[in-house]
Amino acid sequence: MQNWFSAQAAKKIFRWTKVLIILYCIVGFAIYYFQDYFLFHPVPLARNHRYDFTIPHREVNIPYDAASNLNIVQFAAAGSPARGVILYFHGNKKNISWYASRVPALTKWGYEVWMIDYPGFGKSTGRLTEPRLYEYANQLYKLARTRFEKEKILVYGRSMGTGIAAYLASRRDCRRLILETPYYSMHALMSHYLPIYPVSRMIHYRLPTFEYLPKVLAPVTIFHGTSDGVIPYSNAKQLQPLLKHADQFITVEGGSHNDLDKFPQMQQALDSLLSQP
Repeated sequence: MQNWFSAQAAKKIFRWTKVLIILYCIVGFAIYYFQDYFLFHPVPLARNHRYDFTIPHREVNIPYDAASNLNIVQFAAAGSPARGVILYFHGNKKNISWYASRVPALTKWGYEVWMIDYPGFGKSTGRLTEPRLYEYANQLYKLARTRFEKEKILVYGRSMGTGIAAYLASRRDCRRLILETPYYSMHALMSHYLPIYPVSRMIHYRLPTFEYLPKVLAPVTIFHGTSDGVIPYSNAKQLQPLLKHADQFITVEGGSHNDLDKFPQMQQALDSLLSQP
């Protein structure tokens, strides 16, 4: 009788183990083949869509190839002439319209703010790949250099855009790099959410901020909240040892992923940076 119960228990364990393995594989395949749907949430816009921004602005479209278009919105500075330009790389949601509310806090100090949309976001088209993200960033910088000296160019990244901003600042001269809610790398971030999967072999996007930061010669300022539920504070904190002596890692106590601009600590620090002559 005891042997019978042991055999039944073994069969049950084997059956559940098989179910768990199958489930693990199904979820793994879904992550691998549909990762773009998990990582990015773009909202495309028609080419003739008219933005209703209250800040003066103009659009620039740069054909990348026969099937791809880079859409840029250039927000005018408060006052003329502009002191410089901020190249702004936004997060993984929607399009430029979603992030335009952040612009007045930057333009009030006399800077133009140029935002791009990534492929599939807003009016930008083309295939979304990591190399393409970097190339669009390079195109934005080249355009900025036709009007501004490198000492007047600031690079700003928010959330997903921090990896792209860090890449650009590591390869192009600029006045300052500002990162809001950055990640150590996309693989490190996904490992936090998927600890049982080999994400380094599954996720196509590396965006290794940790590799780029040590190569940035310009001053760096990082803002991150302790209550960030999207990119954990602990993930961003790993970047601090990579900063230069004069760089800043500003911890916003109680700040979450989308509200740092509401905290006086960030407002004052950002004003201090942008008000410098």
